[in-house]
Amino acid sequence: MKALVYEGVEQVVHRDVPDAVPGPDEQLIRVDAVGICGSDMHAYLGHDARRPAPLILGHEAAGVIVGGPQDGARVTINPLVSCRACTYCTSGRENLCPSRQIISMPPREGAFAQYVAMPARNLVEVPDHVSLAKASLAEPLAVSWHAARLGLEALHPAMERRALVIGGGAIGVAAALALKAMNVGDVTIVEPNDLRRAYLDEIDDLKTTQSANGEYPLVIDAVGYAATRETASALAAPGGVIAHVGLGDGAGGLDVRRMTLQEITFIGTYTYTDQNFRDTAQTIYDGRLGALSWIEERPLSDGAAAFRELRAGEVPAPKIILRPWD
Repeated sequence: MKALVYEGVEQVVHRDVPDAVPGPDEQLIRVDAVGICGSDMHAYLGHDARRPAPLILGHEAAGVIVGGPQDGARVTINPLVSCRACTYCTSGRENLCPSRQIISMPPREGAFAQYVAMPARNLVEVPDHVSLAKASLAEPLAVSWHAARLGLEALHPAMERRALVIGGGAIGVAAALALKAMNVGDVTIVEPNDLRRAYLDEIDDLKTTQSANGEYPLVIDAVGYAATRETASALAAPGGVIAHVGLGDGAGGLDVRRMTLQEITFIGTYTYTDQNFRDTAQTIYDGRLGALSWIEERPLSDGAAAFRELRAGEVPAPKIILRPWD
């Protein structure tokens, strides 16, 4: 099969690889659409030791089951594989499972390929009226849904339901849409890239700004660098909440003294639970997250160029979807 393989810093190559082979209780999926995630970019830049080369990246995928009793079923893929037996799994917090795996990290190859194998329990059927490109957004949308839910649950009931989202990539846009779906009426996205911000300004119900000031009861950092954490801790209102979902780097930025004196809650938020993923998929199917038109589709064979353009900040759309069979 053909796959886009990460072979070293800023090197991805579209080439032949051994066919994906499903294990016990797994299904083979013909990948129809797979998104480029920020974590794929971190690996591409050599910033993620969890993803050593050579490796097939990609974990935001949807496709069609091949073989078995569900042959032909259209599915979106929950890429997070958990043990289903530990305390975290049995209490509905599968994302904290100590033996969790995710495709695009060893030992599981990713979905920048024509086929991928996944446990049957990780597949959620997609209705005919939803394109598989939009269904592949279930994973990043679930990340944002989880972050928005945790942030709002931590917010004191006396505080105004108003939010700032730092970063206009897919996770930031999805966080803003999730907040709106959760009845937060005033949501602002900070996006310094002029090209990206102009693109987002054409999307209904999204409000963007180049920079922000003032105070916000809830701040979601969808970037995760020292500079964005500094912004988050400066703009969070007294008694407010910072939900940190970005994985840009691991150190610096937070004004811990201000956060302590103003009782600002900081929440680290990672991936999603099984229920979050299924709930998010249903919001896509129901249209509650909007038209989801903020994607750009390209053939998988053009993946190297897509990574280069993302690296250079030349892509206006928050999400590039790669199509392995185009």
